[in-house]
Amino acid sequence: MSLPAKVKIVEVGPRDGLQNEKQTVSVSTRVELIHKLAEAGVAVIESGSFVSPKWVPQMADCDKVMQQIERKLNVSYPVLTPNMKGLEGAIEAKAEEVAIFGAASESFSKKNINCSIDESLERFRPVCASALSNGIRVRGYISCVLGCPYEGEVKPASVIEIAEKLLQMGCYEISLGDSIGVGTPEKAKSLLTAVAAKVGMNRLAIHFHDTYGQALANIYACLELGVSVVDSSIAGLGGCPYAPGASGNVATEDVIYMLDGLGIETGIDLDKLIQTSWYISEKLKRLPVSKVTLAAGKTE
Repeated sequence: MSLPAKVKIVEVGPRDGLQNEKQTVSVSTRVELIHKLAEAGVAVIESGSFVSPKWVPQMADCDKVMQQIERKLNVSYPVLTPNMKGLEGAIEAKAEEVAIFGAASESFSKKNINCSIDESLERFRPVCASALSNGIRVRGYISCVLGCPYEGEVKPASVIEIAEKLLQMGCYEISLGDSIGVGTPEKAKSLLTAVAAKVGMNRLAIHFHDTYGQALANIYACLELGVSVVDSSIAGLGGCPYAPGASGNVATEDVIYMLDGLGIETGIDLDKLIQTSWYISEKLKRLPVSKVTLAAGKTE
């Protein structure tokens, strides 16, 4: 199958990335990061998470972030809302899109959100219903689709079942997450083929971590099957706190460099993206994870 002519990038750095960093960054830095990403041409920027700061201090003051960002036309600023309280915060912040986050592994679900898979889905039902009734779009995430740090390999049937239920609840798109980065191209293609056969390729996105250096290869393999939505994180921010030694999401700059080389349209300016990568990395007082940004070097 030929590669897609255009790919939508869902930038997860300001939420999924920073949420899994050990240190916290200020509201002003988070706002500036979002502004720089939008200026670089990123059309979907996950901007925060309405969760308890007791459990996720990195996402404290998400309401202030949402208040302070200058929203550009044709740019979406989704936020994670794991429960009704989170959704209420998102509605108050005038969010136009929210995300819910389930797992394909029972052990991971209990460790990550302290409930079973079925319990998590029941928790999401009123969130989806309320969001949709308020004109807010809902995106679904499924983590551990190719492996779990506790259970090992995850069966595609579990991923398919959850994806179907999330779509039934009203999610417009399902992001398939290799949370611990154990996937390889053939495994990624096999899973994507199985899930797409049941829910449709046009309803799916891919979300790879680069723990074993396989993320770009996995993305390319999935592009060959026709997927056209890719999650990535500026500077390779974040990681999976439940997978010891796991590196972060694939770096957005590395994905864009590859897509540019393939002639695939994204609407994103790589030079501005690299500058943004240096910006947030310096705020975190470390080098970017992105190989492209390191190779390009820092420019003023």
